[in-house]
Amino acid sequence: MTLDSLFQTRAKLAFLFEDEALQSKEMPDSAPQPCVTDTVRPVIPVEQTLAIIKPDVVKNAAEIEDIILKAGFTIVGKRRVVLSPEQASDFYAEHQGKLFFSILISYMSSGPIIVLQLARDHAVSYWKDMLGPTDRTRARVTHPDSLRAVYGQDIQQNGIHGSHSCDTAAREIRFFFPNAVLEPVLSPNSARDYLAQHVSATLLQGLAALCRAKPTQPITWLADWLLENNPNKAHLYDVIGAVILPPPQ
Repeated sequence: MTLDSLFQTRAKLAFLFEDEALQSKEMPDSAPQPCVTDTVRPVIPVEQTLAIIKPDVVKNAAEIEDIILKAGFTIVGKRRVVLSPEQASDFYAEHQGKLFFSILISYMSSGPIIVLQLARDHAVSYWKDMLGPTDRTRARVTHPDSLRAVYGQDIQQNGIHGSHSCDTAAREIRFFFPNAVLEPVLSPNSARDYLAQHVSATLLQGLAALCRAKPTQPITWLADWLLENNPNKAHLYDVIGAVILPPPQ
């Protein structure tokens, strides 16, 4: 690794958390409340929600995904799956015992679906607003530009699914994406500030030392170097002092 490549690495680190795909749209007059509040810093956490393009609307998936992206969402995860009746029953377990349950399960297991893990600020509320009412007939009257008004057929075959709440979104995302990370995401500026304050200086020293040493196993060498030179590592005398010294009066 040369010094030029070292500086290239530093430049890449500066842009590591850039994500210009998360563009926020203008908030409506009655702005929805986020699922996660943050009273410490004025950064709106990125929320996540689940969308399902149902079997009869899969043919319009590309068009719907384009609408989603233009609305400021990022598609974090995407799967094309065919649910068995058992899997559909597990996903819609909250509706078991209702009159429409068997029709819903038959519909959702009748063909492939497109499952989308979506992220943006106020994701749950914005996605519900874009979908419109569950009943397509009502949606065409009250929300004629909503996705269900455009793509739905009736209250049962309404074209697209959306999570009702943050808790529901977390459960539904994990159903289709078991390894998904659902914690709030730092904004690019916050991430860069954190790296600059706590990581970059030590990491650049380690990379410079790596260039000088030129070890045969650079990754292992750098890992050992970082463990040895961690500025936050507790020292033995700190531990001993904490045990022996009496508490301050």
